[in-house]
Amino acid sequence: MYEDLAEFAVKFASKNGASYVEARLEETNSNAFVLKNGGLEISGFEDSFGIGVRLINKNTLGFASTNIATKDALQDVIKKALDVTSASAKYSDNIKLSSEKPSKKSYKVYEKKNINDVSPKIKIDLLKNVDATLNKTGIKIPTGYYSLNDETVKKFYVNSEGSKIQSQIARPNFFYMFVVKDGTKTSQRMWQYGATGGWENVEKWDLPVRISKEAKDLYYALANGQSCPKGEVDIVASPQITGIISHESCGHPFEADRILGREAAQAGESFITKDMLGTQIGNKAVTLVENPTLKNTYGFYLYDDEGVKARERFLVKKGVINDFLHNRETAYQFNVKSNGAARSSEFDKEAIVRMSNTFIDKGEYSVNELIKDVKLGIYLKSFMEWNIDDKRYNNRYVGNEAYLIENGKIKHPVKNPAIEITTPALYMSIDACGKDIEWHSATCGKGEPMQGMPVTHGGPTIRIRKVRLSV
Repeated sequence: MYEDLAEFAVKFASKNGASYVEARLEETNSNAFVLKNGGLEISGFEDSFGIGVRLINKNTLGFASTNIATKDALQDVIKKALDVTSASAKYSDNIKLSSEKPSKKSYKVYEKKNINDVSPKIKIDLLKNVDATLNKTGIKIPTGYYSLNDETVKKFYVNSEGSKIQSQIARPNFFYMFVVKDGTKTSQRMWQYGATGGWENVEKWDLPVRISKEAKDLYYALANGQSCPKGEVDIVASPQITGIISHESCGHPFEADRILGREAAQAGESFITKDMLGTQIGNKAVTLVENPTLKNTYGFYLYDDEGVKARERFLVKKGVINDFLHNRETAYQFNVKSNGAARSSEFDKEAIVRMSNTFIDKGEYSVNELIKDVKLGIYLKSFMEWNIDDKRYNNRYVGNEAYLIENGKIKHPVKNPAIEITTPALYMSIDACGKDIEWHSATCGKGEPMQGMPVTHGGPTIRIRKVRLSV
């Protein structure tokens, strides 16, 4: 891993005037396979290596990286970063980081079946099996796209304050999209599975069985869907809906860099402001959690990319805004400690404030109890699209597989019910959460250049009262 290069980078930059330095060395091994309409379109194997160095010089933040594993190459990029920060010091903000306790730790995610020991043939055969199983359903599937990826990332992080973190995390990932057709009507389904750990996670997903069942359910809803009721109705939303709501309307607007305006020209802003801590945004039934330490989840890590120990964060606690997601820079500006939310997708990208595993916490009701108390409503099992504005205030979620609820019982499928609601109104309208809880994986985009980050979102089945559908 060339750990000595990372330590050399910190010493060299410090010796040449930097008041703070951190170096992040990364080695990534990845594999990718794509099957489209029964044909293998892509197979790829990639090994990458590099080191990213972030420093503060004359109260100005700088970042440089190289994939050349020599001290001469490191000195060159560090000198350039020092020159740039010196030249721009009079125009930049006075950058300071929160004071954090140095950490020393080495950890590795356990793989029962090492991903790199699984042959390409086994991985390709899985994709072909998924495609063949879908075709055996007898449903017309004009388009089927299936992607299986895995990566093993080794990191070595060191900073001038004494932190030294070494980690190894393997992540398998499966993404799919297919279209079902009934006459002239079509419906599309796309979703993702991801985890940290070995090939045993992929086996647990039982992909051919799960996806063929999804195709059957989606086709049934497409072929038999009736019009939605008009006026105000109650919504019982499955964990898939809960997850996207958690991620888009809480996770993103609670990122402190968005709140401060840093992301405005890139990924958007936030309707949340610094002084909203302690204010009520939702019903007492609503607690929103961000926790990167959940084992095997796609967004798992124990230390972030600033060497800060990860921990559970309660963004909303019983309806009250309780915490934001911070890196060390934003934490200083809020006069708090970092809560370990700095992440980078690759060695040559700056670590910025990111989500990990974001979810609504479970409640005390069974799914049947949530449904039983609804006189007229909709059960949303999956969504076909979501939209949210740049400030994460106005939300729109359109159901894909959805069913009418009448007098506490699930009836026939309904066509594409759409919820249009503001974030505070949505959280205020959630009156109960289920005891069930599910995790669903995704790749979250943010930053410039764009950084796709593995995350998990989810939660329990929830009940949302008196929502006016847009159909």
